[in-house]
Amino acid sequence: MMDHKKTCCQHQHPSPAKLEATDADTIYVCPMHPEIRQAGSGNCPICGMALEPELSGTQDLDDPELKTMRLRFWVSLFLSVPILILDMGSHLYGNLISQPMSFLTQFLLSIPVVFWGGGPFFQRAWHSLQNKRLNMFTLIGMGVGVAWTYSAIAIFFPNLFPETVRNHEAVIPVYFEAAAVITTLVLLGQVLELKARARTGDAIRNLLNLAPEIAHRLHKGDIIDIPVAEVCSGDLLRVRPGEKIPVDGVLAEGKSYVDESMITGEPMPVAKHPGSSVIAGTLNQKGSFTMKALRVGKNTMLAHIVQMVSEAQRSRAPIQKLADQVSSWFVPIVILIAFISFNAWLWLGPKPSLGYALMAAVSVLIIACPCALGLATPMSVMVAVGQGARHGILIKDAEALEIMAKVDTLVIDKTGTLTEGHPELMDIVVAKDFDTQEILSYAASLESYSEHPLAKAIIAKAKEKKAPQLPVQNFNSATGCGVMGIIHGKKIMVGSMKFMQEGANNFQFFSETLKNMAAGNTLVGMLVDEVPAAIFIIGDPIKTSSLDAIQTLKAQHINPIMLTGDNQNAALKVGEKLKIAKVYAEMLPKDKFHIIKQFQEQGHIVAMAGDGINDAPALSQANIGIAMGTGTAVAIESAGITLLRGDLSGITKARLLAEATLHNIRQNLFFAFVYNALGIPIAAGILYPFLGIHLSPMLAAGAMSLSSISVIINATRLKRMNLA
Repeated sequence: MMDHKKTCCQHQHPSPAKLEATDADTIYVCPMHPEIRQAGSGNCPICGMALEPELSGTQDLDDPELKTMRLRFWVSLFLSVPILILDMGSHLYGNLISQPMSFLTQFLLSIPVVFWGGGPFFQRAWHSLQNKRLNMFTLIGMGVGVAWTYSAIAIFFPNLFPETVRNHEAVIPVYFEAAAVITTLVLLGQVLELKARARTGDAIRNLLNLAPEIAHRLHKGDIIDIPVAEVCSGDLLRVRPGEKIPVDGVLAEGKSYVDESMITGEPMPVAKHPGSSVIAGTLNQKGSFTMKALRVGKNTMLAHIVQMVSEAQRSRAPIQKLADQVSSWFVPIVILIAFISFNAWLWLGPKPSLGYALMAAVSVLIIACPCALGLATPMSVMVAVGQGARHGILIKDAEALEIMAKVDTLVIDKTGTLTEGHPELMDIVVAKDFDTQEILSYAASLESYSEHPLAKAIIAKAKEKKAPQLPVQNFNSATGCGVMGIIHGKKIMVGSMKFMQEGANNFQFFSETLKNMAAGNTLVGMLVDEVPAAIFIIGDPIKTSSLDAIQTLKAQHINPIMLTGDNQNAALKVGEKLKIAKVYAEMLPKDKFHIIKQFQEQGHIVAMAGDGINDAPALSQANIGIAMGTGTAVAIESAGITLLRGDLSGITKARLLAEATLHNIRQNLFFAFVYNALGIPIAAGILYPFLGIHLSPMLAAGAMSLSSISVIINATRLKRMNLA
C-alpha cells in the first residue's frame, strides 16, 4: 500500500512550499522585459539586467547575484579610497610620493576595481553589442573604459599627446579615480537595487510561506508525518488545532473554525463541518478534524494564486509603451550627445581641452539612465499586484489595473454578487392535482444537472424533505432560462416565469398566484407536460456589505447598474434597497452582453462583476471583468480581477489600488524623463558658459545609481497603502 502511494506521488507537482527547486530547474525572467525567459540564471540580452526567478518570492533576500555584487562593491570601495586620496595631490601627503609613482599606484589599484569589480558591466556591455541591443551597461562600459584606457595610455605613452593636453604643471591628467569611483558607485547602485527588487517579491514569498511543510497522513489507523509534496489526491489527512491546512480538500470527519483571512481577506473564522471545503495555507483554529485531499501540488488554490500573482507582476501595462518607444532610441541618442559634447569641449573648451572633453563625454555616458525608464512601470505593477493579493484581490495582468483605474460604469449581477449567493427555498405553491413531494422530487432530479445557485436551493430542500432522486432522460439546458428533461415519461420544465410562458399551454395558474405574491423573492416555475404545476419561492439575502460598497463606488465616480436574469419584482426590490437607479431584469446572457456593448458604444469604460457561468460572455465583453471568488471557474477565467472574498467591497479596494498604481507609475515616468532631460545636458556642460559649472563623472555615476533606486523606492510606497 505504501509503495503504491509513493508511486502515485512521484507524478505529482511539487507543493507551493517546494516550488523553489534547483537553479537549473527554475525559470528566470527579466523584470523589465518579461518576454525574456530561460532555465537557470543569467542576464537579459535586451537591457543587461540580472534575471530573476519567475516566482520572485522563491528568491532568497540574500540571493547569489546580490552576494556577488556586495563583495565586488566592498572590495572596490576598499581599493578606490586610496586611489581617490592619491588623486587629491601632494597637498595631502607632501612630497612622500612622486607624481609618476602616484600615477603608477593608481593604475595598479584601479585594475581590480575596473576589471574585476566592473567585470559584469563590461560583460553585459559586450553582450549588448553582440545582440545589437544597446542599454545602460553599454554606456557604463564605454564611459569607464574610455576614462581608464585614456589614463593608462597617458602614463605609459605620454609622447602620443600634444602639449596642449598638459595642465599648468606640464602633467597629462589621468582619470583612474573617475573610472574606479564610477565603478564603485554603480556597484553600490546595483546592490541597493537588487535589495529593493528582492523585497518587491514579499507578496509571493509570504504566500509561499503559508504552506506547511509536513502533513499527517492516516494509514491503516496510524498517523504518518510526510512532506506535503508527497500528499496525493484522495489521501486522508489529520489537521490539529493551530496547524495550517496542507492541501485543498473537504472535511471527512470533525468540526472546526478555520481562519481564511490570509487567502480571502475575510477577517472572521469560517465554521467547517463534514463536507465543507478547506484551502491549503489557511489556519485551523480550535477543533481537530480529518480531511480528504482533493487538489495537491500546483493544483491547489494557493499554488494557483502564486502563479497568477507572479504572471501578473511580470505583465506589461499599456502605459509602458511610451517608455519602451523612448528606450529603443535612447542609448544611440546619448552616444551621439556624448560625441557632440566631446567635440564641443575639445574645440571650444578651456585648456587642457582634451581632458575637459573626455570628462564631459564620460559624464554624459554615465549619467544617462534608461533603467529608470524601464523600471518605472514594472516595479509599480509588481508591488501593486502583491498588495492586492494580500487583500484577496487577484489581478490578472497590468492592463487590468490600468483599465480599472479608468472605469466609470460597473455592471453587477445580482445573485452571488449583491446577494449572499446561497438561495433558500422559502415556499412551494403547488397547483391543484399535484403532490408537493412529487413536485419537489421532479424539480430536484432535474436541477441536479445544473450548477445554478437556485438549483442548489431546490436540491437542498429536497434532501431535507427526503424527496427521492429520480432518473432523468433527454436533459437539456436553456442558458439563462431554465432546464428540461423527461422523468417517468413526463416532460418536466423548470425555470424563469418567461421560460414558463413560452412552454405552458395555460398561464392562468401562474398569473393568479403572482398577483398575491410579495415582491423581493425569486420565482421559479415548473411545468409537467406543459401544464403549470408549481412556483418555487426562493429567497437570497442581500450581503451586509453591498450597500456601503455601492455608496463608496458612487463616491469613486462609478455608476452602478444591476443586470440580472431574475424577475422584475425581485430585481427592483434589491435595486431599491441598495439605491441602484438602473436595474435590468429577466436578462439572458446574450442580453447582458448587448447591454454592456451599448454602454461601451456610448463611450463608457465598463466593468462587469459576476460569479456564474451565465456571466462569462458579459465578463468577456466588458472592458474588465471582475469575478467573485465564490463563483465558477469559467467566470474566474473570463475575468481580469478576481475577488477571493466574494465581497463587493473588494471592488472599491481594487479601484483604490488601481488609481494609486497608475498615479505611482506616472510619478516614476515623470521622474525618469525629467532626470534624463535635465541630467544629460548638465553633464554635457550646458551650464558651463553661464555659471562655470561642469559635472564630475563621479557625481554623474552617483546620480545615475540613485535614479533607478528612487524609482524602486517610490514603487514600494504602494506597500504602505491601507486598503482595509
